[in-house]
Amino acid sequence: MARSKVAVIKTTPETVISDYDRLLYLAGVTSALAKGKTTILKDNISWHLFFPGANTTPWQLEGVAAGLRTRGYEDLVVVENETVVTRAAKGEEENRFLPVFRKLGLPVKYNFRDSDMRWETYRPKARMRVLDGIFPEGIRIPDYFHGRNVVHLPTVKTHIYTTTTCSMKNAFGGLLSTRRHYTHSVIHETLVDLLAIQKEIHSGIFAVADGTTFGSGPGPRTMIPVRKDLILASADCVALDAVASWLCGFDPMKLDYIRLAHEDGLGTGRMEEIDVVGGVDIERERERFEVGDNLASHAGDLIWFGPLKRLQHLFFHTPLVNAFIVGSFVYHDYVWYPTIGRSRVREWMSTPWGDLFRKYV
Repeated sequence: MARSKVAVIKTTPETVISDYDRLLYLAGVTSALAKGKTTILKDNISWHLFFPGANTTPWQLEGVAAGLRTRGYEDLVVVENETVVTRAAKGEEENRFLPVFRKLGLPVKYNFRDSDMRWETYRPKARMRVLDGIFPEGIRIPDYFHGRNVVHLPTVKTHIYTTTTCSMKNAFGGLLSTRRHYTHSVIHETLVDLLAIQKEIHSGIFAVADGTTFGSGPGPRTMIPVRKDLILASADCVALDAVASWLCGFDPMKLDYIRLAHEDGLGTGRMEEIDVVGGVDIERERERFEVGDNLASHAGDLIWFGPLKRLQHLFFHTPLVNAFIVGSFVYHDYVWYPTIGRSRVREWMSTPWGDLFRKYV
């Protein structure tokens, strides 16, 4: 059986667009994606406010779209989702996606708009670990995703519930509705189920991660930006996430979502079974990140995994959930961001990547 391949290369603000083109080549994008099919660019808006390392970068979106176009993938469509605490339109504006949409003529569809796509019950052929139990009435996914390629556009960052997050979790927003929070106590198994579903419905899967700035700390939002100047890509989402986790200082096979996906044959999670190409010494680039905690993670530890776990249905399947939604929104947007986050953004904006970000107008 062929070994999984992950391309990792160093980049600069001056060369990042052409570097993304080279990255696609090294990672074998044309072998992964079917020609003649619509290709979904599934970007990542973890926070509708701009914060380095949290969201798809404009140069990632531009570089990948341009690189795909040069290889004959003309029918590109950006697909976005919302969460109970994020807004897609605000995220597009704050993170400078709109200039890229205009420059490349990229259409955008939203999985929460009936005019763009509808949610239908899907019955997976693969064995589900948890999703069929969480949604006994049927697993609902957007009809638009069937028979199309998907290219995930995550960043490399840590996460309060999954330790690290990259391409596998990028499907979480696209394929599950706003009731996806029902799955948080079994989030690792959920990501494995979603990857199995993707392999059934898509004509091709590819992932390209922006690691120009990694996110360290209690992500996916309240993090410390770490400049790394790396970009990564693979046709194997498990392998890509394994390498991303390794670069953050973790053992991939000790992260349940990677280990379970590896055991289910959905990809390669063992570093010794992955070919890393592109000339980067990943051992030298490796750092020791810490996830840590914030107000949201403390609440999650109590309710999703701790002594209040028995009350999950009361808290999250009834109108009481609105109190948590409001609390999270206020904490992140009106407490943490103004008092801590904004100063980290200002510091990052003084770097060459900040200079590049300003040019997307």
